[in-house]
Amino acid sequence: MSIPDINTLYQIAEDQAGYFTTKQAAEAGYSRQRLYDLANRGQFTHVDHGIYRLTRFPSSRYEDLHIASLRTGPESVVSHQSALSVYDLSDILPSKTHIIIPRSGSRRRRGIRLHTHILEPDEITKREGLRITTVERTIADVIVDGISYQHARQAIQEALQLGITTESKLRKYAGRRKGKAGRIIPQILEEKA
Repeated sequence: MSIPDINTLYQIAEDQAGYFTTKQAAEAGYSRQRLYDLANRGQFTHVDHGIYRLTRFPSSRYEDLHIASLRTGPESVVSHQSALSVYDLSDILPSKTHIIIPRSGSRRRRGIRLHTHILEPDEITKREGLRITTVERTIADVIVDGISYQHARQAIQEALQLGITTESKLRKYAGRRKGKAGRIIPQILEEKA
């Protein structure tokens, strides 16, 4: 068994708002018993089954999303209304956390709405330490998922105002998606012109 390395564990947790899984802790040399002991001493906080937090790590605005991402696995991606929230687009408050997982992933997670779409590498980015769908993918997904036209327009306008996407990126992505998103995104952009 390897010697516990707090620096390695800290580096892992630092990118995840101070959270880590028992599997990640094991990679840093921590046994389950050691985690349990350190949680009892207050160095770590047991958050959920197999998930801990460095107690003294500064809190994050998106702690719930970090926990959901850890619960759903390393290939999971924050998406749909949850991604809109991370981008601060529109005033929709998601009632559930939305996560895209690989098709082979488990489909049951309390409080999480799982989607099993196939994502291309260019549809995933990192924001606030989270794997998240790009702005363009996020807007297309919420349109297909049934967001109101007004909320879609608001999300597009705010994304353009914040400079986190461009009209050409949105048009190009709409062309890839076709269907409902392929119609509505250009229509909203034409209104803006």
